[in-house]
Amino acid sequence: MTPDALILRLARDARDLRAAQRLRYEVFIEELGADGPLVDHDQRLEIDAFDPFFDHLLLIDPKRDPDTLSDVVGVYRLLPPERFAAAGRYYSETEFDLTTLKSSGRRLLELGRSCVHRDMRGGSAMFLLWNGLAEYVLEREIEVLFGAASFHGTDVAALAQPLAFLHHHHRAPQALRVAPKPAHAQAMGLLREDQVIRAKAMAGIPALIKAYLRLGGFVSDGAWVDHAFNTVDVCLVMDTAQMSGKHRDFYTRKQGREG
Repeated sequence: MTPDALILRLARDARDLRAAQRLRYEVFIEELGADGPLVDHDQRLEIDAFDPFFDHLLLIDPKRDPDTLSDVVGVYRLLPPERFAAAGRYYSETEFDLTTLKSSGRRLLELGRSCVHRDMRGGSAMFLLWNGLAEYVLEREIEVLFGAASFHGTDVAALAQPLAFLHHHHRAPQALRVAPKPAHAQAMGLLREDQVIRAKAMAGIPALIKAYLRLGGFVSDGAWVDHAFNTVDVCLVMDTAQMSGKHRDFYTRKQGREG
């Protein structure tokens, strides 16, 4: 139970998974205009073939009715190293060449399908999910986090400022660098560095990507245009030795334990 009387835990059963898929439907399908081959519009569930292999970190509001699947107000999908063989590949491999990461010999955790209910945004929901993620990472000795993160819409020209900013200032070092697959690849260096207006660029970067950057994350060498999901995706990569220390410092400050 969190200080906001919200419950943070992993999904336990099929009902929990359906509640996560309902929230994903509300955010990705209804709000952002995405679609996919397994989406169940009748039941309002955003279903993906990888769901059975992932852990699903849930933020639950006990005041909401679980019978209507409305109690899950935040979700993060996590594929630990032990599940990779069963899944056969990473979800992100649809869009990105992950050879560098897969050949690194390090313990990898793929992240995805992160979202928060519209009523919970601007508060502590994402912060609570991040704390749950940090605990998950530390318990399982994860060394590298990665996963696709999205800009809404597929108008690349409209995203020139944020994409160019990420390219010039937050591109991953060679040892962690991945690139989009050719079919829908999009170069991110659309502007020269001196043409990037920092304030304008930062205003166009989604909150989730900003959170990764604050914790020492990097982005791929190029983006991938996902027409089915109505997004432009970058692959975020983070060395958790760096992330965990920064995150714990941030958490203790937020809880007033320093000074």
